[in-house]
Parts: sequence; C-alpha cells; structure tokens
Amino acid sequence: MKEIINYYYNFDILSLEEYNTYSYFKYKGEEFYFVFFNRTKEELQDILNICIELKNKGIRVHDIIINREGNLITKVGDNYYLLLKLNAVANEPINFINMCEVLNNLKLNQTNSKLYRNNWGELWSKKIDYFEYQIKELGKDKQIVLDSFSYYIGLAENAISYVNKINKVIGISNNDPITLSHRRIFYPNTNLNYLNPLSFIFDLEVRDIAGFLKIEFFNGMDSIEDLKMYLKLKKLTPYSYHMLYARLIYPSYYFDIYEDIMNNNGDEERLIPIINKVDDYELFLKQAYLEISKYTNLERIDWLLKKE
Repeated sequence: MKEIINYYYNFDILSLEEYNTYSYFKYKGEEFYFVFFNRTKEELQDILNICIELKNKGIRVHDIIINREGNLITKVGDNYYLLLKLNAVANEPINFINMCEVLNNLKLNQTNSKLYRNNWGELWSKKIDYFEYQIKELGKDKQIVLDSFSYYIGLAENAISYVNKINKVIGISNNDPITLSHRRIFYPNTNLNYLNPLSFIFDLEVRDIAGFLKIEFFNGMDSIEDLKMYLKLKKLTPYSYHMLYARLIYPSYYFDIYEDIMNNNGDEERLIPIINKVDDYELFLKQAYLEISKYTNLERIDWLLKKE
C-alpha cells in the first residue's frame, strides 16, 4: 500500500501502519489515513459540500485529498479508497456538550440529500432479515452468537414496532430538525472518528445522542446522568422523544460486533461483556423511560417497565 500512496499522491513516505480497512502514516508532521471507501459518488459530493460549510463555521473536519489524476477516489484492485488528512488532534475527546454544539451547526432544510436517513423501521427490518438469513448460512459453529442472537433480534423487533407505531400515531412534524449526524458513534468519542466526513449523514439529532449514551453505558459510564443533562438542555418534540427511546432500545452495540464476527471472522468473545450486561441494560432502559416520560407522554413497553 505504501507504493500505491506514494505514486498516487506524490508522497515519499517510508513506512505506514496497515489495518483491515485503512492505512495510517505521518508525512511532514501531519497525520493521514488512507481509508476504504464504501459510499456512493453522489453521497461523496454531498459530503464535500458539508465539509465546506463546516470549515466555514470553524469546525476542523478532515480534508479529503485529491490524487495525482485529479480524483478524490483511488482504485486499488477491486476496492476504492480516499486519503484523509487530519486537521485536529486525533485522540482529543469529543464530550457530550461538544457533540451538541457540532450537531446544531448544520441543519438540512430539504430532504433530497443523498445523506438523509429517516426510515429507521424499514432499514432495521431489512437488516434483521439479512442477519437471520446470514446466521443460518454462516453461524453454525459460532456458539456464543447462537446462544444470544434470538434475544437481540427480539429487542430489535421491539424497537422496529415502536418506531412504526409512533410513525402512525404521531407522525413526523416539520418541527423535528434534521441535523448533521453520524452513521455510528465510537468509543472513545474523539476527533478521529467524529470529524471523519465519511461518517456523516443527516438524521434526527437524537440519533447521535442515543448512540453516545449506548457506548457510554457499555464502557462503564453514567449514561443516565448525561441523558438527564441532555433532556434539560434540549426541548424536543413528542416525536423526537419517542425516537430517542426507540434508538436506545435498538441493540446496535450487539449487531456491530455481530457483523464483524460474521463478515471478518472476528472473535466471538467480544460479545460476552455485552451479553453479561443484559439485565443492567434493561434496567437502564427502564430508567431512561422514566426520565424521558417527565417531558412527554411516552409510549410504554410493559415488559421493560416491569423490570426490577
């Protein structure tokens, strides 16, 4: 990969660190990531427009570097890559307050962006269908996955039913702003991932908030206190309060690891800390319900509220 980067970007790097989906190197005192690109060209154009707006607002989003042929995308074999240059300290943390500031910096006034996501129930249903097909074909020798899979599918189906019901009962209003969001929030939440333009999408603000609260919980932090702080800071619509709760229910934290196991033969043992916290997370969901219910008449999920 070093020779490819040197050729396409006129660099003279002597060494780099190679990982599954990216390579990292330093050049003339700056940090670069050569990353696997799995979005569409149309999405990339929208991402470039976002980067321009964010930089104008003083947000140090990573630069996407053009190669020697004048292209943003570099083909390597059958795969496509982009070169990112970091403009902020990679491991500098993005805390809860910082997140809220970034989210409010860019709002979508129309829904024709290729980065707009709003059909959670449909997207989740398609994922679940695929996971169920996948485990039948590839999961026979993965005992930890087999023992836990049904529970998390059931939890996901709860989230899907919740979203679909709220869409019918309440419906989306124009008062729910669509803000800059991320496909996934990582832990630790740092400039490296949070300012990565390839993670950008547009969605309800509560998407990132719920993602952050979930990763906090599974890394031993006090998610309920941050939820309380957010609810005091932000006045949401009834619809967004419900969508916040739906995203807390949906077990993305399990499925992210599951996908890595099934697609890349990742270590099943990584699921054990998640599985061991099943009861604790159900209690967290009950607490979250009680907190959000202070601000709106939140739709009940009886089996969670009966949790002791």
